[in-house]
Amino acid sequence: MSHYRSNLRDIEFNLFEVFGVDAVMGYGLYEDVDVATARSMLAEIDRLARTELAASFEDADRHPPTFDAEAHTVEMPESFKRSYAAWMDAEWWRLQIPLELGGQPVPVPLVWSMAELVLGSNPAVWMYACGPAFANVVWRNGTERDKTIARHIVERRWGATMVLSEPDAGSDVGAGRARAYPQGDGTWRIEGVKRFITSAEHDMSENIVHLVLARPVGVEGVGGPGSKGLSLFVVPKHHFDLDTGKLTGERNGAYVTNVETKMGIKVSTTCEMTFGDGAAATGWLLGERHEGIAQMFQIIEHARMMVGTKAIATLSTGYLNALDYARERVQGPDLARSSDRTAPRVPITAHPDVRRSLMTQKAFSEALRALVIYTATYQDRIRLAEARGDTDEMAKRVNNLLLPIVKGYGSERSWVLLGTESLQTLGGSGFLQNYPIEQYVRDAKIDTLYEGTTAIQGMDLFFRKIVRDQGQALEHLSNEIVTFLEGDAGNGRLKIERQLLQQGMADVHGIVAVMVQQLTSVELASGDVRDVYRVGLNTTRLLMALGDTVCAWLLLRQAEVALARLGGEVSATDRAFYEGKIAAAQWFCRTVLPQLSAERLIAEATDLSVMDLDENAF
Repeated sequence: MSHYRSNLRDIEFNLFEVFGVDAVMGYGLYEDVDVATARSMLAEIDRLARTELAASFEDADRHPPTFDAEAHTVEMPESFKRSYAAWMDAEWWRLQIPLELGGQPVPVPLVWSMAELVLGSNPAVWMYACGPAFANVVWRNGTERDKTIARHIVERRWGATMVLSEPDAGSDVGAGRARAYPQGDGTWRIEGVKRFITSAEHDMSENIVHLVLARPVGVEGVGGPGSKGLSLFVVPKHHFDLDTGKLTGERNGAYVTNVETKMGIKVSTTCEMTFGDGAAATGWLLGERHEGIAQMFQIIEHARMMVGTKAIATLSTGYLNALDYARERVQGPDLARSSDRTAPRVPITAHPDVRRSLMTQKAFSEALRALVIYTATYQDRIRLAEARGDTDEMAKRVNNLLLPIVKGYGSERSWVLLGTESLQTLGGSGFLQNYPIEQYVRDAKIDTLYEGTTAIQGMDLFFRKIVRDQGQALEHLSNEIVTFLEGDAGNGRLKIERQLLQQGMADVHGIVAVMVQQLTSVELASGDVRDVYRVGLNTTRLLMALGDTVCAWLLLRQAEVALARLGGEVSATDRAFYEGKIAAAQWFCRTVLPQLSAERLIAEATDLSVMDLDENAF
């Protein structure tokens, strides 16, 4: 039986009952997709995820890719090749790309729901198959030449990578040393070493196109210091005929010189790349515009959404595996009869602390799924506005605000809960490779690290998405929650939870207020310049607190829908589902939100003592 436990019922509940994605289907950009079609798509992707994609999950972890350092090549495990081929042959990846690239446009929340199924089943499949998504970035930013390359990536199923980090320049992108030299014929010669490049080498496609950040040299007015001096270059693994896409047989000077040995997600190659050591590494400037950081961030934002979705998908299947185990594992008598030696042994789902653990896992996994789909509704607003020749500025702002929450908050909560609750539910068995949660835990840790660590996400949230935005997106989001609080649907049964959410909102705004005050005092030179350290000590705290508040609100929105459904005739299965929705919202609000008042007190009391401490004291 497959390791993967999907939750298609909850995905469809979010899409069609909570967020009303069906409202944009059947006309305009999505005229070819109605609800019935969307459901059939999801059902088939779910089947594929649980069978052919999941089939290699364990084997590819136990038998990871092998790297030939002399040939600079990687041989993938045969089992994974079959899973990857099954996904590519099914061509559901075309739902991500525009018609011009041979795609089938569907609402963005549907795309990320599809992604959850693949990422929960076998995340590396989705990651190796990112060529079409990256081709879309090349298409959107490119010249006619670049658009031709984008078509080749899609039609010939080439791989693609984002080549950003360097050994001495990780989160400090502006410190990058890779250089690009114009060659006088419209191409550029790239030199340098890059690190932590996902999918940079494998044997599952004939070519891999690298999108490389490098600093131009010898061009007047461009290529200066810092991140703004970087440009983005399209650098293929193999040279090819630009018109036809056919390989010329000549290898470009872009080589993988190391493949990392990792804690988890071992089948995904994480590579060191060397450009121009020996043979020249030749590429093109994307769009013939020196806008590298802006272009790369289009990829980074997509990647951060992917990472958050991957983390959340893994938590969901971890919880459902734990639930299955708990239902079958019989241990001890009911706690109410613990002194009765004749009492029958019961499944551990009867024990209070196991129920606490399971409800915590359920509430977070379902809240985080709603967070992904809610964020995707704003991405869809952006896309629909563009299709009309318009711009939805507020949708862009809110999407920017939510992305660090999806990635940073989502990955942290998922990683911690997988280890402390999902694996723990299985007891000692959870530590064994007989069950998939051991691998889930190892695979999930990276989600808090790549595409910007949690610390980076917290700083991005406060300094860029709140302060630089002048609080516009945060105010919009807050107004949505206030509007919900002022409503009366389900109010009688959810009265306490609404009050807790209202207090949680006040606590989050209190944390923001003290941080803004500290930053303002620094900028106006009216206080201690080191107050910025106090801000930095609380950026992650704010990220997690805002994530908790948004998730509580989304769970309460679900509970309102569930209460309305229970007011009519429903099947026994649906009744249990909807009652579970109400229970999850109540549990989350009553056990998570009260902690935000303590977080606010900690933020307000933060001093500089830890910054004043001599380094030798650590």
